[in-house]
Amino acid sequence: MASLRTPDPDSGWLSDEELANVRRRLPICYVEAIPVRTDGLGVVTEVGVLLRVAPSGSIARTLVSGRVMFGESIRTALFRHLEKDLGPMAFPQLPSSPTPFTVAEYFPLPGASVYTDERQHAISLAYVVPVTGTCEPRQDALELTWMSPMEAASDAVAEEMEGGRGALLRAGLASVGALM
Repeated sequence: MASLRTPDPDSGWLSDEELANVRRRLPICYVEAIPVRTDGLGVVTEVGVLLRVAPSGSIARTLVSGRVMFGESIRTALFRHLEKDLGPMAFPQLPSSPTPFTVAEYFPLPGASVYTDERQHAISLAYVVPVTGTCEPRQDALELTWMSPMEAASDAVAEEMEGGRGALLRAGLASVGALM
C-alpha cells in the first residue's frame, strides 16, 4: 500500500515540475464548462460565472475548467471539474453524447488565436452544461455569480475574463440560442 504522501505512479497526476516540463513540449487537453440554469423548455435563464484568483495574481472571472487526466474519459473529466468548482450538490446534467460546442485552442503567444494561456499550448473541449442543484464554489473559486445570458455576454463581463474566455462564453451562449 502506498503511503499517503507518495502519489500513485499510475494515477494520471503529474508533479508540478513534470507538468511544467510537459506544458513546454506538448498541447494539453482540457474541458471547459459554462454552467447554466434552464426553464422547463430548456431555455437558458441564467449563466454561472466563477470569480477566482488568476495565475497572474489578479482576480478575474472565468469558467469551470481543468485538465483531462491520463486514462480519464471526457465525461468523467467534465463531471469532476464541475463538482470540484461548483460543489457536489450542483447536479450537472451532462449530455448523452459529450460533443463540445467548440474546440478552443489556447496559445502562449497573443495573436495566434483569440484564446491565450501564457503557460502552455492547450486544446479545450467546451460545453454548456445545465445544473439543477445548489452550487457552492470550492477549490480556488471565490464565488459563483448567476447572471442573465445578456449580462454574461456583455463587454463588461468579457473584460473581466482572461485568455479570451469572454469570446468562449459568448460562443457557448450562441450555440444554445441564448443570445438574440
